[in-house]
Amino acid sequence: MNITNIALIGLLSFSVMSCNQASKNSTETTDSSSTETVAANQNAGIGTIEFPEREYDFGTIKEGEIVEHVFTFNNTGTAPVILAQVSATCGCTTPEYTSVPVKPGASGEIKVHFDSNGQAGQQQKIVTIRSNAENSVETVQIKGTVTAK
Repeated sequence: MNITNIALIGLLSFSVMSCNQASKNSTETTDSSSTETVAANQNAGIGTIEFPEREYDFGTIKEGEIVEHVFTFNNTGTAPVILAQVSATCGCTTPEYTSVPVKPGASGEIKVHFDSNGQAGQQQKIVTIRSNAENSVETVQIKGTVTAK
């Protein structure tokens, strides 16, 4: 009985070590594949977004006025940039943006509308831009003061 137990324990130990080795090999293969994929993406190029202006101060306006401002960006990378999502911090601020891929060397736009109705006081509205660019998350902002009616 003792020899059977020892043999069984030895067999289980061998099985566990074999599983760990297979797991290591699988991880090494995955890491190697990931590295190759990253290298392939680097060879294909990647877009980069650059904003000449990240902040717009609209000064002082009266409550109820609508402010519009266009932020332009340049693709200084080597592949097209696609804007995936552009969102604002509140419902009073609405962005419109370039929906076609922006080729390297070209520029795109993000037009921001701010409705000051019900927004008296100091204002700072941030617009978040998500894209496939190297700098995949960027922000721009509009700010100013709204005087009450």
